[in-house]
Amino acid sequence: MSRQGEQAAVIGAGMAGLLAARVLADAFDEVTVIEKDTFPDEASPRRGVPQGRHIHVMLEAGRSTLEDLFPGFRRDFLSAGGLEIDAARDVKFYAEGDFLAEGPHYLPHYAATRPLYEQLVRRNVSRLDGVTVRQGCRSVDYRIDETATTVEGVSFTNEQATVEELDTSLVVDATGRTSRTPAWLKRHGYTPPPVDEVYIDLAYSTLLLQRPPEDHRSFITTPSSSNPRAAGVLPVEGDRWVVTVAGVHGDHPPTDIDGFTEFASNLPAPDLEGLLEDHPRASDEIAHYPFPTNLRHRYEDLDHFPEGLVVIGDAIASFNPLYGQGMSVAALEAVLLHHILATGRLSDIGLRFFVRSTDVVDIAWMMAVGADFRFPQTTGPKPRSTDLTSRYLSRLNRKAHTDGVLRDAFMRVLMMERPPTTLFHPKIVWRVLKPTR
Repeated sequence: MSRQGEQAAVIGAGMAGLLAARVLADAFDEVTVIEKDTFPDEASPRRGVPQGRHIHVMLEAGRSTLEDLFPGFRRDFLSAGGLEIDAARDVKFYAEGDFLAEGPHYLPHYAATRPLYEQLVRRNVSRLDGVTVRQGCRSVDYRIDETATTVEGVSFTNEQATVEELDTSLVVDATGRTSRTPAWLKRHGYTPPPVDEVYIDLAYSTLLLQRPPEDHRSFITTPSSSNPRAAGVLPVEGDRWVVTVAGVHGDHPPTDIDGFTEFASNLPAPDLEGLLEDHPRASDEIAHYPFPTNLRHRYEDLDHFPEGLVVIGDAIASFNPLYGQGMSVAALEAVLLHHILATGRLSDIGLRFFVRSTDVVDIAWMMAVGADFRFPQTTGPKPRSTDLTSRYLSRLNRKAHTDGVLRDAFMRVLMMERPPTTLFHPKIVWRVLKPTR
């Protein structure tokens, strides 16, 4: 890739920001990542990622992308205590009234806490030539030229609590759902992006259990129109399980251990209740996190956008976390940013990136929001064909109780390895629709 400029800046050192910094390092002499948090020495949660205490899933799209961006990532991941499990056999997936059959093919799947992923990616990014991660710094504003057409840098409060200015050729906003870019655009005479909100009223609670070192069992229980509760159990580093229970549209899990256990006992699959009874807790703390809406800023609909600025990750679209798409979508968006930088020009980079990123965001949005519209209480713009697709996927999951091929096809779409259109291949459609004996 040819050099695009001397300096780029990334605001936010979450997964989206770090992965953006990785690809920017190929195109700029210097890349500065500005993060308001200070980073813990250990792989532990930080204030700026309140959902970091809960279960996080690295889908296959994200796993393979990390391997491409950071050669040797798997080795580092396993050395740090992360696990690689078989998503076809180690993961017991409960949907439509029963567990899906085991899949016929090995599906590698990383299992770790969100803080471990961040720590490993942050270390890899910090080692890159020209990349500086500035922690304890708070972004103040974008610096714009006199014509209000080009972002020329950022101002931020530095580690000494004084305001510092940085001249840039490109700024990437990776500040997540709380991004101030839409309000900034409006203040400077631009039309802010249209916003889609799909109300799901989700909340989830999480605790940690002690785990026998060789026990890699994982459980997923999906919500349904008849039972709005869900659960996920994932083996992680430190011989622990992360156990998350969730409920939508007001059926929220408690934050005390007795209430947590009772909530889990009312899930349709009995395995979680047994796990809680048979294994001691690794901590008495129960973390809780509310998630009211899926949120999407449709930057791709804008006709005018300032030069020198890109928005990425949750600052574009934030999905129902039950489906574990966030980190993997961020990884795929970073690859798209790389492709656009590889064209050798920065003009209209924001608009070009937004249009290109719809290839990724549309799929994740359709999958998450389509599943949320199984509940009549869900409100917001419904994607076309949602009801018909939901009925088809419901039948597919019921058939997958005894058909490992259907489970394999479904899981590869769920893990963003293959597009949803593969579920409508004639061979799959026949297995779904053929009469049951």
